[in-house]
Amino acid sequence: MTNMKKTYLLLITAFLFLDALQAQPSFVKVNHQQFILNNRPYYYIGANYWYGGLLALATDPAKGKERLIKELDFLHERGINNLRVMAGVEGTGKINGVTRAFPSLQPKQGEFDTDLLKGLDFLLVEMGRRNMKAVIFLSNNWEWSGGFLQYLNWNGLLPDSILRRKMSWDENRDFVKQFYTCEPCKTAYTEQLKLIVNRINTITHKAYKDDAAIMAWELANEPRPMRPEAIPQFTKWIDNVSALIKSIDKNHLVTTGSEGEMGSENMETFGRIHAFKNIDYLTIHIWPKNWGWFSDTSIAKGFDSIVAKTKRYITSHLEIANRLNKPLVVEEFGLPRDNHSFIPRSSTNLRDNYYREIF
Repeated sequence: MTNMKKTYLLLITAFLFLDALQAQPSFVKVNHQQFILNNRPYYYIGANYWYGGLLALATDPAKGKERLIKELDFLHERGINNLRVMAGVEGTGKINGVTRAFPSLQPKQGEFDTDLLKGLDFLLVEMGRRNMKAVIFLSNNWEWSGGFLQYLNWNGLLPDSILRRKMSWDENRDFVKQFYTCEPCKTAYTEQLKLIVNRINTITHKAYKDDAAIMAWELANEPRPMRPEAIPQFTKWIDNVSALIKSIDKNHLVTTGSEGEMGSENMETFGRIHAFKNIDYLTIHIWPKNWGWFSDTSIAKGFDSIVAKTKRYITSHLEIANRLNKPLVVEEFGLPRDNHSFIPRSSTNLRDNYYREIF
């Protein structure tokens, strides 16, 4: 009987150990150039879902939580298992001639409407239920969510009169480049970062840094030095912020959100910012229309050239990823509908072919 009792105890202990292992959250890790999840290679098809954290805030369920659940089901059923999500909006009102996203997490510098993060809480819970992973970007190089321009405005480097109107491209570059030398701007960015990374989910009461529904933190959407003279401070900022995140959160990956060469001024800078030890993988974005790879509505006429340039862009960045021995994610890419139509029922043949070429 004594031996049988020992056997039972051993079996119970073994089962408890297995249960404990299964209860451990499964975080995505990197092993050389491979993402790993549960000791197996992790591959994903992702989508930009920047507004996901805002949907659950709508008072009308059909426009809020019901819509969010319906969209997540739609995406999940089609094999999309990774979503790129915005942490929050900075500032309010018009910026660079457009109406920014709303509502605002940080309406004024240092003042946070943390109730808005309940929407992000809900999104992460629903994604976790579907075994989906989130990449959360913490600010923005571009105006549509406030981002770096708003921090510059708050700290006296960008007057309201200029902030609200449409700036020229050169004006935009000259202002945004100052973010990396504006100490109070960077401090304010860091305060929002800490708020997000240290957050406790109000639904699960689990810290974000312990939530396996998050795959990675992204420093910003498409951070750029904007001018060559800003490159030294830009690279230093990437290094410092990635180290800060890792000091707070040991579980999640960190990446830049870079477009690649197009957003780095040169390939040397792109390689340097992704070589830092706290940057786990490389990102690139590919936007042929924005980058002038075709003109007007002549997508069909320039399609072969678009594909050739895209393949060269991926290959050249892959060479850097190989050298750094880190994964490379083609994180954003796309084309307009055929003939540059905005009608939802119009054809997407060229876009579909473009996706096939990239995949």
